[in-house]
Amino acid sequence: MKVRIPTPLRSYTAQAAVVTAAGATVDEVLVDLNRQYPGLRFRVVDEQGRLRTHMKVFINKDLVRDLTTAVAEDDADPEVDLDDEAEQSELVAA
Repeated sequence: MKVRIPTPLRSYTAQAAVVTAAGATVDEVLVDLNRQYPGLRFRVVDEQGRLRTHMKVFINKDLVRDLTTAVAEDDADPEVDLDDEAEQSELVAA
């Protein structure tokens, strides 16, 4: 699936704004992203395994805060947007 990366995290993705990842839940997607781009998950998830307070995750434009949230099983082409509130900008899904 497509994952949109906010500007402050693009140093992990060689400046790529959109990358691909796999997973059935938000956490699985983040684990796959971390496999491909080491260190990225730690910027999104804290030491207690929760989303950092300044991070937002959207699945097909729906805000989610729970890492166990399923990534649109009924959607053939789900999109995940990571948004860093510190960036002070909105990510717009294509």
